[in-house]
Amino acid sequence: MKVLKFGGSSVASADVIRKVKEIVGQTEAKKMAVIVSAFGGVTDLLLNTAKMASEQDLAYKEGLKKIEARHLSVIKDLLPVAAQSRVLSKAKSELNVLETLLEGASYIGEITPRLSDKIVSFGELLSAYIISEFFCESGLEAVYKDSRDLLLTDDSHGKAAVNFPETNKRCKAYFNSEQSTVIVLPGFVASTVDGNVTTLGRGGSDYTASIIAAAVGAEELQIWTDVSGMYTANPKIVKQAKPIVHISYEEAMELSHFGAKVLYPPTVQPVLDKGLPMVIKNTMDSKAAGTVITKKSPEEGRTVRGISYIPNISLLSLEGPGMIGIPGISKRLFEVLSLANISVVLITQASSEHSICIGIDEVDAANAIQEIEKAFAYEMSLAKIKPVIHEKDLAIIALVGDQMKNHQGLSGKMFSTLGKNNVNIRAIAQGASERNISAVIRKEDVKKALNTLHEAFFEENIKQLNLFILGTGNVGSKLLGQLKQQKKYLKEHLRLNIRVIGISNSRKMVFEEQGISLEKWPELLDSGKKADSALFYDTIQKINARNSILVDNTASEKIAASYPKYLKQSISVVTCNKIACSSAYGQYLELKELAREFKAPFLFETNVGAGLPIIDTLKHLMASGDEVIAIKAVLSGSLNFVFDNFNEKTSFHEIVKKAQEQGYTEPDPKIDLSGIDVMRKILILSRESGYTLELTDIENRSFLPEEALRTKNNESFFKVLKKYEGDFQHLLKEASTKNCKLKFVASLDKGKASVGLEHIPEGHDFYSLSGSDNIVLFYTKRYPEQPLIIKGAGAGADVTASGIFADIIRIGNY
Repeated sequence: MKVLKFGGSSVASADVIRKVKEIVGQTEAKKMAVIVSAFGGVTDLLLNTAKMASEQDLAYKEGLKKIEARHLSVIKDLLPVAAQSRVLSKAKSELNVLETLLEGASYIGEITPRLSDKIVSFGELLSAYIISEFFCESGLEAVYKDSRDLLLTDDSHGKAAVNFPETNKRCKAYFNSEQSTVIVLPGFVASTVDGNVTTLGRGGSDYTASIIAAAVGAEELQIWTDVSGMYTANPKIVKQAKPIVHISYEEAMELSHFGAKVLYPPTVQPVLDKGLPMVIKNTMDSKAAGTVITKKSPEEGRTVRGISYIPNISLLSLEGPGMIGIPGISKRLFEVLSLANISVVLITQASSEHSICIGIDEVDAANAIQEIEKAFAYEMSLAKIKPVIHEKDLAIIALVGDQMKNHQGLSGKMFSTLGKNNVNIRAIAQGASERNISAVIRKEDVKKALNTLHEAFFEENIKQLNLFILGTGNVGSKLLGQLKQQKKYLKEHLRLNIRVIGISNSRKMVFEEQGISLEKWPELLDSGKKADSALFYDTIQKINARNSILVDNTASEKIAASYPKYLKQSISVVTCNKIACSSAYGQYLELKELAREFKAPFLFETNVGAGLPIIDTLKHLMASGDEVIAIKAVLSGSLNFVFDNFNEKTSFHEIVKKAQEQGYTEPDPKIDLSGIDVMRKILILSRESGYTLELTDIENRSFLPEEALRTKNNESFFKVLKKYEGDFQHLLKEASTKNCKLKFVASLDKGKASVGLEHIPEGHDFYSLSGSDNIVLFYTKRYPEQPLIIKGAGAGADVTASGIFADIIRIGNY
């Protein structure tokens, strides 16, 4: 015999009930007990209607009409016209009794627990009767049986205690004698020895099914609901969550305790005691495997079986010197809570006995504090125990699995994973069975924590990175194009799932938590909100996504100044903006220290050499114990392009204009030609080499006339370049007479740095450098004579974007 239970969502409408009939018809069993809940939403409707009646609010009559209309419409939808009359008549008769009970409640102005049970029982009684009649009309060999005839309880109305010896005896006798294949029974309802209606409380229909299954020794109990079994995490919060195929009763109980709503542990205790298998199935997707729950889970498979959480938790801490070495403090505390009917969901105690911390439901916090402080008033008056410390807006997350006790390092992995994403842990608890590890965190961190842990323990090492991109000019648009192009490759080969959640330029900004379409981002951005840097940051905070990365493609000083607040939230920063790393040394150092403290990488490879691995190579040299003696470099792709193309047949300002148009210079070309950009780059390399330098320490031998440096816009700048064309031609001629080329060179030598034009003779490493290429020569203790050389394209939107992309991937591998 099999027992099948269908919850309210599985009998919510005529269409879904037809699915139930198909499931029952296809189930292979000689005999089936089919337990059904009230039609979805009807129990709440009954309770609300009863409440209105007890308050003598005549609106209860409208509630009664809704209840009647709901049931009669289902009958008319399910049954052929010829069969409707009898069923409608029976249903109306029952509804008339309900009406009489509600009228009585209205007359006396109250609802007793006994009357409440009788009123609310109509939901299950009507649904079971209607469904049994539908089964019969559909060709199933079905019969209706009233559960009140089988389940005997005491008279504790609202949550009656079952008399198991008598109930088991009745169930065995009935099911052994009943010849029909399908027996439909109402869940939730039972009766006293005097025949008064009782109900079984929360999860009552599951309880009915479990009681019957245990009583008759059923081969299987099936719980049909609206989800495909128990999941590795809440699928509404963790989109990548998967159904658990096989799980033990203990694991299922732990997951249910920590918020998995598929099961209510007390209701399945009878089945657990008998060791009978249970299956959680989806009425809406009957082909899905669901979850099999047995006495033991399979030995093979994952150590962690699921991740769950309990929302709306308060932490109460009782502490003080008067607790140390004093027996009975814990007993008094928990006795107070027990007498106040307050359930404790988490307990931690310091080994010093100086404090006890408990987790309870937020709704009980005020009452708990009042009762505790009343009980310990004497100790508190003597300052031996402090007033209760209350922390609210918290939640509990838990890892669950039978095999966790056999594997080392799970706690470390859990806490380090959360720490990297700035999820602060307020309290920790682990049961002696080692079947779960629980942690208390901020309520607003739940989504990020669950997704982060699920990624770490279940997603086959596929790491999701969530990007917030500032700047969509040449570099930003190229980066977005590269991300789109490489999305599949990154997932398949590097196990990285990169999503762009936020984009902003100087005018607009747009956010999408599930990821912005990289095919449509320009249109989405154009229709977004007005750009606002403060709101951009606040929105990132609100989204609170795991593995968040701020990508700065701008040259904004304001944005560079905001990096610390991002890093303090464990949001990594990738930037091609040189301002931050070339600002005051203390600010540069602060960024590095914040990145270490909050485990949020701060990467700026493209600050020097665009996509060339210059900074990364330098970091590896330093990390391996090498020491930089000197650096000689051509670090401006724009200046190299200008002087490589400048000759007696061209004018200087035309070449500069061409460099600007092709994207080799900043929008303001004066930044490049003044040498400031190169100064910043050599400053960054100097600092990464271990030298404490400021920008003002770098000598700049500028070739621009002072008048050009004082210009306020590009138009006047180019006019000045034209005016001094003769001076530029003189520089060119001077180099040519020496058979040299002009190169703007950055140098670091024994802690002193400089930039300026130099004459490069034929045969020098810099001589053949062409176009926008960069070159860096590292002279170190290991490379004292023959330097380590890095050479390649050092300017342009594509290569800069690729350098930013590489930094993002580095974070993915962090």
